[in-house]
Amino acid sequence: MEIKDILSQRRKELNMTMKQVADKVGVSEGTISRWESGKIADMRRDKIMAYAQALNISPAIIMGWDNVDPSSTSKSIHAGKRIPVLGSVAAGIPIDAIEDVLDWEDISEDMAKTGEFFGLRIKGDSMQPRIVEGDIVIVRQQPDADSGDVVIVQVNGDKATCKRLAKYSSGISLISFNPAYEPMNYTNEQIERLPVTIIGKVVENRQKY
Repeated sequence: MEIKDILSQRRKELNMTMKQVADKVGVSEGTISRWESGKIADMRRDKIMAYAQALNISPAIIMGWDNVDPSSTSKSIHAGKRIPVLGSVAAGIPIDAIEDVLDWEDISEDMAKTGEFFGLRIKGDSMQPRIVEGDIVIVRQQPDADSGDVVIVQVNGDKATCKRLAKYSSGISLISFNPAYEPMNYTNEQIERLPVTIIGKVVENRQKY
C-alpha cells in the first residue's frame, strides 16, 4: 500500500475530516488533500511530526522508512500509541499542556490500554547505574504507587525527579540507586505540607546510544 493510501485510510478510520486533520497539523485543508494525493516530498519535518501525531502513527510511515504490508496495514497502524518525551514535568499541570516536548516514543497497544503515559528524559546521575543521564523513562500517570516502585515525584514545587519509593507508617523515603546520594525522608506531615507529590510510576527505561 502506498503512503498516500495509508494516510487517507488512517484519517477515515479515525472518522476525521480533512479539515479536522488540517487544524491539528496547522495547515490548510488543501494541503492535507495534496498530501493524501501523494505530494509529500516537500513536507517540513515539524509538519511530519504534527501529521503523525494527528493520525497517531509513526513519522517513519509518512517518511517512507517503514515498509507496510497492505495485508496488515491496519495492524501496523494500530500497533501502539505515540507519547511525548518531556524535559521536565510539574505536578498539577496536564501533560498535554506542557510545551517542553523533546521527542516522541511509541508504546504498545496493550500498554496504552492501562492508562495515560509520557516519557521523561533523565538528568543527572542519582539513579546510576540502572538509569543514566539521557535515558528515556516511560511513565504511567498516577497519584500513588507501591513501596519499591520507581516513581516520578515532585517535592515543594521543584522540578520532578526520579526515585525509588519506600513507604512506612510514619512517611516515605525517596531513594537513589546511586549510593553517593542519601535517601530523602519525609514524614506524613511533610508530605502534606510541602507537598510531596507522586506524578507517575516508571514502567520502562529506554537507553539511547
